[in-house]
Amino acid sequence: MRNEGLGSWPARRARKTPHRTALIHEERPTDYRTLHTRVTRLAHALRARGIRRGDRIAHLGPNHPAYLETLFAAGTLGAVFVPLNTRLAGPEIAYQLADSGAKALVHGPAQAGLVAELAGSTDLRIHVETGDAYEQALAAASDEPIDEPVTPDDTCIIMYTSGTTGRPKGAMLTHGNLTWNAVNVLVDHDLIADERALVSAPLFHTAGLNMLTLPVLLKGGTCVLVEAFDPEATFHLIERHRITFMFGVPTMFDRIARHPRWAGADLSSLRILTCGGSPVPTPLIAAYQERGLTFLQGYGMTEAAPGTLFLDAEHASDKAGSAGVPHFFSDVRVVRPDLTPVDVGETGEVMVRGPHVMPGYWGLPEETEAAFADGWFRSGDAARVDEDGYVRIVDRIKDMIISGGENIYPAEIEDLLLAHPAIAECAVIGVPDDTWGEVPCAVVVPAAGAEPDPEEILASLAGRLAKYKIPKSVVVTDELPRTASGKLLKSRVRHLCGISTT
Repeated sequence: MRNEGLGSWPARRARKTPHRTALIHEERPTDYRTLHTRVTRLAHALRARGIRRGDRIAHLGPNHPAYLETLFAAGTLGAVFVPLNTRLAGPEIAYQLADSGAKALVHGPAQAGLVAELAGSTDLRIHVETGDAYEQALAAASDEPIDEPVTPDDTCIIMYTSGTTGRPKGAMLTHGNLTWNAVNVLVDHDLIADERALVSAPLFHTAGLNMLTLPVLLKGGTCVLVEAFDPEATFHLIERHRITFMFGVPTMFDRIARHPRWAGADLSSLRILTCGGSPVPTPLIAAYQERGLTFLQGYGMTEAAPGTLFLDAEHASDKAGSAGVPHFFSDVRVVRPDLTPVDVGETGEVMVRGPHVMPGYWGLPEETEAAFADGWFRSGDAARVDEDGYVRIVDRIKDMIISGGENIYPAEIEDLLLAHPAIAECAVIGVPDDTWGEVPCAVVVPAAGAEPDPEEILASLAGRLAKYKIPKSVVVTDELPRTASGKLLKSRVRHLCGISTT
């Protein structure tokens, strides 16, 4: 087999465990032999329509077997997979399709109207809608093996960053990047062949795909695909399928813990709960520990495919709030602006190097060069290292507030605000101030049935934070603006604090 990339995974798994269940979607199981056959047929169907090695194949739709079939089919052909965020608007989708130069698009029925609006604005030659047309294309295609040579250094995915500021950039992740990341997960999470993963985080998000789904499929476990996260459905699925492994951003786990079924649900099957995407609030960690469940926190970025730091179960309590130490095949440094290592407790920038780190951004050589220093990727995230080498992510460096010459990291304030019983969610940003340059402003979402009093909230922080860190104002809102992956859109938060973002 000359294919050394992801496209070969279904064939390799089918020859080892053909009858084991790979995917479950809407209660319909797909075993590994069937997955391999469907991937091969889709690859033939795309090749018959003119798709060749190096061409980009995009997917726009919810979590669905067709997403993974398209990914593996692209890898089978030596083509490049481009996952698209379903929550983006038409112009944003059009930008990513045009920027990547995608020639084919597989999309869900719900996206048909949006795809029709894109006509003429991209170079797309092939549209396939999942459902009848998709199944007919597979049924008519050959299932003869395709042995296209693919190396670990070939680009597998162009995954666009969240785009919380400016235009998103396409991180080029190679087959080797994704494989090494999956190996890191297998090693550090102790995955087993009987793993049953609940995939409710979107697959177009790097963590949902690369930290959960791909490692489980590599190991031969089962992925239960859910098209949208819902706390009530989550409890049912955990009990129905005896789920062992879940990933979510803090917002998802917080909604689960606040649900009426939380106290009485049967969660005994759960073995691994991983949380990432943003710093995990201390009160949320405590809520799960009280339920007998341990959070395995991590830290990563799309450009690192994404796993970078990991906090294992052994240290989940004594190092709570830390992002842990580097994954097995990952190297991390925290440095000053001159790239020298920080001292214990000193804040610096996280830099990462390893076989899981991307070679660069699609079509952006200057941005790629700026993102690396001496072979290390510059994350733009601020962190501190303790005496044991555990790394605590403080915040995005660009989100740091400088008030009267003092550095303020919003995450530190947010952690304390989330412990307040009247607050369900919060975000802290810097706003202009004539005296201090910048001062913190807190935007909070009320807990169910609560009516937060801004003055009381600020008073509750007295003595717990230095005075210059205490927000000068509190804004109450119904919800925080977020990307599909759960990350805050700080530009919109700034608007809530009365700052123009134009």
